[in-house]
Amino acid sequence: MAERAALVTGASSGIGLAIARMLGQEGHGLTVAARRPDKLEAAAEALRGEGLDVEHVAANMASEEEIQAVVARHRERFGRLDVLVNNAGVGIGSAVGDTETKRLDTQLDVNLRAIVLFYRECVEMLRAAAGEHRNALVINTASIAGKSGQGWLSVYSATKHGVVGFTQAMNRELGGEGIKSCALCPGFVDTPMTDFVKESVSADEMIQPDDIAELVRSLLKVSPACVVPELIFQRPGEGL
Repeated sequence: MAERAALVTGASSGIGLAIARMLGQEGHGLTVAARRPDKLEAAAEALRGEGLDVEHVAANMASEEEIQAVVARHRERFGRLDVLVNNAGVGIGSAVGDTETKRLDTQLDVNLRAIVLFYRECVEMLRAAAGEHRNALVINTASIAGKSGQGWLSVYSATKHGVVGFTQAMNRELGGEGIKSCALCPGFVDTPMTDFVKESVSADEMIQPDDIAELVRSLLKVSPACVVPELIFQRPGEGL
C-alpha cells in the first residue's frame, strides 16, 4: 500500500496525465479517472509501464453517482487521499444568443458542479491525511479565462471564475485543518482541448503540460505554513 495517494480526474491526456505522472514519480499511488474508457486505459497502462501504482476508473464527471463510484474505488484501493486533482473540464464556444441548454449544462456540471461533489465525497479522507501531515492538497484546474472573461467562451469563462472563487472559499473553510487548495489558471496549453486554435498559435508556442506539472510538484514541497491559492500561467508577452 502506497504511503501517500492521489486522485486525478481528466487524466487520460494533457494536464491531468502530466500531473498524474508527476505524482506517481513523487511516490503517490494513483487513481486516474476520465470519460473515455479506451483512452483512459491506454494512459493508465503507460503509467503502469513506468512502474507506477495505478487504478483507473472511467466516469462521466457530470454524473453524481459516477463521481461517487470513482471515490469509492479509490478508497477501496488506497484507503487514503493526500492529493485531489480536479482537472476534468470541457469548453464549448458559442455566441451568447446561440447558447444551447445542453451544452450550458454540460459545462456547468463538469467544470464546476463536479468539483464541489469531489470535495464533498473526499473531504473526510483529506482531513485524515491533513491530520497526519498538515499538507493535504487539492488542485483545481481553472483557466486564464477564469481571471478575465472571454467573449464566445462566456459559459466556460463563468465556470472557471466559479472554480477560482470556490477554491478561495475552500482555503477559508478548510485551510485551518491543513487542507490546501490551489486554482491553476493557464493560458493556451498544448493539449487536445486547444487544437481549435493551433492554426494561429502553434503547439510549440504554447505552455506545455509538464510546465503545469512541475509547478504542482513544487506545491508538494512547501511547508504546512505556506498556501499558494492560485497559479497563473501565461505565454511570453501576454497579460490578463
